[in-house]
Amino acid sequence: MAEDILKKGAILQRDKTSFAIAPHIPGGIITDFNQLRRLADVAEKYGVKAIKLTSAQRMALVGLQEADLDQVWQELGMPPGAAIGLCVRSVKICPGTTFCRIALQDAVKVGLALDSKYHGFELPYKFKMGVSGCPNSCAESTIKDVGLVGFKNGWRVYAGGFVSGIKPRLADVIADALDDQQALQLVDQVIEWYAQAGKKKRLGKIIDEVGLDRFKQDLGLS
Repeated sequence: MAEDILKKGAILQRDKTSFAIAPHIPGGIITDFNQLRRLADVAEKYGVKAIKLTSAQRMALVGLQEADLDQVWQELGMPPGAAIGLCVRSVKICPGTTFCRIALQDAVKVGLALDSKYHGFELPYKFKMGVSGCPNSCAESTIKDVGLVGFKNGWRVYAGGFVSGIKPRLADVIADALDDQQALQLVDQVIEWYAQAGKKKRLGKIIDEVGLDRFKQDLGLS
């Protein structure tokens, strides 16, 4: 039963009887406004307690009953967000040059490419990404397992950040001045390296174990 609940993207709530679900909204961007209407209609129909905006740029429906989960997903017509499990949890994306007047790089294009390829991708442990179109880093790229920050000369790539637990870690800079394709290829390399490491811990902790120089060397960066 518990495994079935996880497959439905449902998270047991504090009352131990109700559940929350978080439909996947890539980059937190909605252009089909009927999607918002469906979320509101489903929330009202099934008596959810609240719609919670999450840190992963999603809308969580809180207070659903187990018996309603299948029908709720069918009526929403949206896939579950990877909010739990050993996988790529989220790709947080800033507005980038698509929307923001001060952005320097196209965070939406690059972020959605990463989301399309990796959202829900199974790994030894949870893994988060952030793509920010300028050094303001609105997608909190420097506290992600992999983060991209846009500068005038291209993308700066970070690896190993996390804030969960009692000892948060800022990510290390591993490359600079990359174009879109180079940045995406480097993310591929980082994820492949992490998967091969096969350890159930955050990337930053493994980097600390092997050393940043060795990590970069393995990636062909030094």
